[in-house]
Amino acid sequence: MKMYTIKLFLFIAPLVISSRIDQDNSSFDSVSPEPKSRFAMLDDVKILANGLLQLGHGLKDFVHKTKGQINDIFQKLNIFDQSFYDLSLQTNEIKEEEKELRRTTYKLQVKNEEVKNMSLELNSKLESLLEEKILLQQKVSYLEEQLTNLIQNQPETPEHPEVTSLKTFVEQQDNSIKDLLQTVEEQYKQLNQQHSQIKEIENQLRRTGIQEATENSLSSKPRAPRTTPFLQVNRIKNVEYDGIPTDCTSIYNRGEHTSGIYAIRPGNSQVFNVYCDVKSGSPWTLIQQRIDGSQNFNETWENYKNGFGRLDGEFWLGLEKIYSIVKQSNNILRIELEDWKDNKHYIEYSFHLGNHETNYTLRLAEITGNVPNAIPEHKDLVFSTWDHKAKGYFDCPESYSGGWWRHDVCGENNLNGKYNKPRAKSKSERRRGISWKSQNGRLYSIKSTKMLIHPTDLESFE
Repeated sequence: MKMYTIKLFLFIAPLVISSRIDQDNSSFDSVSPEPKSRFAMLDDVKILANGLLQLGHGLKDFVHKTKGQINDIFQKLNIFDQSFYDLSLQTNEIKEEEKELRRTTYKLQVKNEEVKNMSLELNSKLESLLEEKILLQQKVSYLEEQLTNLIQNQPETPEHPEVTSLKTFVEQQDNSIKDLLQTVEEQYKQLNQQHSQIKEIENQLRRTGIQEATENSLSSKPRAPRTTPFLQVNRIKNVEYDGIPTDCTSIYNRGEHTSGIYAIRPGNSQVFNVYCDVKSGSPWTLIQQRIDGSQNFNETWENYKNGFGRLDGEFWLGLEKIYSIVKQSNNILRIELEDWKDNKHYIEYSFHLGNHETNYTLRLAEITGNVPNAIPEHKDLVFSTWDHKAKGYFDCPESYSGGWWRHDVCGENNLNGKYNKPRAKSKSERRRGISWKSQNGRLYSIKSTKMLIHPTDLESFE
């Protein structure tokens, strides 16, 4: 607006100046005055018209700009109105929710009062029951005293001869039953002793024989059992807690003769699931399985201690769980192997497993099998992983993956190593994978493995 005022001033000023000049000229020409014109000069009119025209254009531009600003203001006001409307809707929703919350709070308060009233009623009833109990106890005590007095003051009456003879007959029959029970108990003890002797003879026959030469290759022909004493452990009596079986044997004895996943609780340990594998009428507990390489076995010490994987796929049960099972009795460890030519083999050991303070030290003694033994016998094998290596024992480099029991050699036998496909032909790859090295020095690559355990009172089988 200020600019337009300046422009108007610039156009009007020349007209004023020209009028003053005309006045001055009139003073000089007073001698010969001429009659003045009643109308302005044409040039002055044009200048004035031009100024007014420019002023009109300026006013027009100003009006357009002002109109645009007013439109912007109206748009902002519309946006504000819409926001205010949305805010009012949200406020109404919040008010409705607040009302609903108040109604719910009121209902809860009413229920709380009802619960309080019920609690008071229950307390009063309980007190009345306690009072009635005390009264009944007093009455029972009084009746007992009365009965005692009656018995003490009852006069002695001679028994009838028939009653006396009947009592004598009952006593004779009771003595005969006692003698019969004692005889049956003695016979039962003798039968148990004979059964134990028969079991011992069967075990000796199963463990004795001539060892066949199987050092050259993995033969499918079973070897004769070796004469090897069982490694003994302190036997703990199997006691069920809360009706939960202690192992797969207890589950089998209950009538569950189907392989599958079951919950057990060995001793006073926690409840956990195991896979019970029923073979030829014998229940085995599966503690390790490798079938397709879907599970990474290069795990930490903590995971090998607690277990990992899926019981219906590849898994490691866990050292602590295995220990809680085997500490209950003597057990057999069975290892089943399958090579890439689909040849199946097995080997069984009697074994002893230490607790976590000994790094779960394993000591083996071979019993039977159709695969060359590859694990040192009668030596303390210490379990180790890449992040946990026992002091004083041979440490394997981190390149040998998977946790396993080792003594003084790395990579010779490791059923928890990297899962290699058949095309992994390099020697280093085979050593770091699932491998089984026979005594003749040949290293075999394994396709699938199973490790199973069961108590030694069950018979072994092929």
